Amino acid sequence: MKSCGKTDTGNKRSNNQDSIFYSDKPIGMMPNLYIVADGMGGHRAGDKASRMAIDITVDFIKDSTLENPIAILKRAIAFANSEIFKAAGNDPDLQGMGTTMVAAIALDGKLYVANIGDSRLYAIDSDIKQITMDHSLVEELIRNGELERKKGRNHPERNIITKAMGSKEEIVPDFFEVDIHKGERFLLCSDGLSNMVEDDEIRDIVVEHDDLKEMTQALIDRANYYGGSDNISVVVVEE
Repeated sequence: MKSCGKTDTGNKRSNNQDSIFYSDKPIGMMPNLYIVADGMGGHRAGDKASRMAIDITVDFIKDSTLENPIAILKRAIAFANSEIFKAAGNDPDLQGMGTTMVAAIALDGKLYVANIGDSRLYAIDSDIKQITMDHSLVEELIRNGELERKKGRNHPERNIITKAMGSKEEIVPDFFEVDIHKGERFLLCSDGLSNMVEDDEIRDIVVEHDDLKEMTQALIDRANYYGGSDNISVVVVEE
């Protein structure tokens, strides 16, 4: 696998609460690892939550002897969630902190994905498909037939998350398993990209670029062009 990632503060925020990790080399028993986390809970707390989520998850996977990607992601995320929850309870400055997370491991022709919150993973070739499902109020309204999807992007409560790491002592991610097809790219991103740039336009940018570094920059530039109202994080992966 080959990957590239970048995180950007955007045009409106004074600090960056997103964190990313990407490695095409083995992390413990896993052949690779890709993560995007979007922190929340105040200026300092959001930074810490997203960074803790990634650092603890990566360290857990490095030390684990588990060989099943879903099993290792499940245990790593559970442990990271517990540590974030405890840290928030022990420090008043960190009270209420939490973070989204989308993580992926490619193994034997398949991509194994875990997500909590509204950071996303897309599969992109000539089309674009959102693999993950947002844990958000807007997504719940859409699934219940109370809101049209095309109106969700501008909904006043689109930033309300219904599940986040650190919000509860125990939390269970959603898991997905998808086949990796030749020529396909996978995009992990925070909502700073997906809220600013339509899915079809994201696909067009990915398809137009062969160089992954140029692709990640183009995605961030487009989100900033449309206002950059949030931190923007992208990790792009290809076989």
